[in-house]
Amino acid sequence: MINSLLKTLYNGNTILYPTDTVWGLGCDATDETAVKKIYTLKNREETKSLIILVDSIIMLEQYVEEIPQKVMEILQNATKPTTIIYNNPKNLAKNTIAQDNTIAIRIPQDDFCKQLIKEFGKPIVSTSANVSGEPTPKCFSEISKAILNNVDYVVNLHQDKVAEKSSTILKIEGDDVIVIRE
Repeated sequence: MINSLLKTLYNGNTILYPTDTVWGLGCDATDETAVKKIYTLKNREETKSLIILVDSIIMLEQYVEEIPQKVMEILQNATKPTTIIYNNPKNLAKNTIAQDNTIAIRIPQDDFCKQLIKEFGKPIVSTSANVSGEPTPKCFSEISKAILNNVDYVVNLHQDKVAEKSSTILKIEGDDVIVIRE
């Protein structure tokens, strides 16, 4: 399975996969054409940014200008999925970056996600597996046919998992870290 999944990502295609929160739509976060496919799948405007997953702090450092000490402490002590909005991203597809030059990035706590990203060697987009405006599916069986029929690869793993909730979202603002979503 992992080789087919990696080939899909390398070829600029989209995947439907279980994350450490909800089922996600993903692709190579450095490939603008692949990212455009995600926006099309979701019927979502490209002005709305996406969450990116990296496998470690080392990988994170390749895609943001700075990781403040407060954020480093949060990352090292997080016990639940935590997404952080960083300023001045770099080396990512332009259409993953918000208009204010920020990017939301999470280091997943799920072993499958970490292994996939590590083997892929690049960050992966992670946006909820729903058409824009529809409810976020809490489990695989709630994913719409519009998504299932149009994604390039569906991971056959954890399809019985029910998500408890989405990640906490924090944002770096100057020397402060503020809570966007609990």
